[in-house]
Amino acid sequence: MLQFKKILVTGGSGYVGSRLVPELLDDGYEVTVYDAMYFGNDFLPKDNPNLTLIEGDIRDTASLAKACEGMDAVLSLACISNDASFVLNEQLSTSVNLDAFEPMVVAAKNAGVKRFVYCSSSSVYGVSDAPEVTEEHPLVPLTLYNKYKGMCEPRLFKHMADDFTCVAIRPATVCGYAPRCRLDLSVNILTNHAINNGVITVFGGDQKRPNLYVGDMCSLYRLMLSAPAEKIQGEIFNAGYQNQTIMEIAQIVKKVVEEEFPEKGEIGIKVTETDDNRSYHINSDKIFKTLGYKPQHSIEDAVRSLCQAFREDKLPKSFDNDWYYNVRTMQAINAT
Repeated sequence: MLQFKKILVTGGSGYVGSRLVPELLDDGYEVTVYDAMYFGNDFLPKDNPNLTLIEGDIRDTASLAKACEGMDAVLSLACISNDASFVLNEQLSTSVNLDAFEPMVVAAKNAGVKRFVYCSSSSVYGVSDAPEVTEEHPLVPLTLYNKYKGMCEPRLFKHMADDFTCVAIRPATVCGYAPRCRLDLSVNILTNHAINNGVITVFGGDQKRPNLYVGDMCSLYRLMLSAPAEKIQGEIFNAGYQNQTIMEIAQIVKKVVEEEFPEKGEIGIKVTETDDNRSYHINSDKIFKTLGYKPQHSIEDAVRSLCQAFREDKLPKSFDNDWYYNVRTMQAINAT
């Protein structure tokens, strides 16, 4: 028996949403996707009668408030995603990722939504030498993206109430295949280069990055819809699996691609300098102790999912098509 019935997913036609939305429908939810549709929506199961698509901007609070009517829960995924996106228009990112957030929370609460799940980011920790970065670790943002993600959390929690459960997830860098696939994230970038260039370029290499398979990210959001309110109210949860250096990720990619495509021969690794020094080792024990949640898939599994997608020609023109790259797409459509 589902605790809720009607779910609003903002950003539901993005990378995670493209996989999450079909899973929610399979679970029996009625799902409304509210999204600016920068990447289209043809990959969503439009023939499913329980799916409603609304092309809308979360900055349009009136439109969003209307979409919230009758909803039981909101999964808040919509944002200008990842650090590099801020090379775009700073005002775009500020207005979407910060200014629009609290009005969205208020609109959801006023509409009678019972649960609000916020997708924050583990990049809020910036650079940390701590061997285990828990949820209590100070936030040391390096970019506006991680700064705003951290600033939105208290703006959510100040609106919690007995009938309005609020929780924030700080996911690691997501990886693996999804119908609207991103090829601008570390594991996915390295896999694309290994398969299609025969060589992996590592930028830096010593930076530690936590990773999370996209399927496990979706399982966690589904769990947030069924978890008892008293266990998640006002909580922040790290969500990661393997903490690896960029070089260690490259070596995993090399091994898997060589196994999956033996005809390609040995995959080379070359190292170059980088100015992206984000490095942190997150600890995700809290969510396991609280809810028994533990990711089930490794970086290797994520790489294999991408190998299968490339083999089945699901990722054509993987270097040339802007659709796989958030910044390039937003530049191409002149997003404002």
